[in-house]
Amino acid sequence: MSAESRGTGRRAVSAGPAPETGRLLVRAALALLCLGQGVPGAWALFAPRSFHDAFPLPAFAWVTKFPPYNEHLVRDLGALSLGLTTVLLWAAVRPERSLARAAAFGCLAFTVPHLVFHVAHLGRFQTVDVVGQLISQVAPIAIAEMVIVLSRRSNDAGV
Repeated sequence: MSAESRGTGRRAVSAGPAPETGRLLVRAALALLCLGQGVPGAWALFAPRSFHDAFPLPAFAWVTKFPPYNEHLVRDLGALSLGLTTVLLWAAVRPERSLARAAAFGCLAFTVPHLVFHVAHLGRFQTVDVVGQLISQVAPIAIAEMVIVLSRRSNDAGV
């Protein structure tokens, strides 16, 4: 469509989700990211040995493939994940543009290097574990990118 819409003299408005729909999508995405960080983060912080031995499920214990167990590092990972969870939750509750974007970029700062590490070490795992890891690693990246895109053009009063 041209810059002017059918000779009316008005500029065409790009199609996209309605503001309220976009805000709901951003909130839902941030809440999903919050769960994705918060559940394993709490598990690692409060039950580090269990997390090491059984994450994400006892039959698919991925962390044990990277010995040795180190309680300090597992608890630190949990605490850091809960720190990110706090920011994601705050952004989901009060989805102001700058906060939502900062939370999404913060999530990417963790998840992208995490994905890169796992892609470089997939040889340790069976096919079902590789598929599970790739899905669980790529999904939060895609969700965080969606938050960034949806909040790109909105005002600071709300996403």
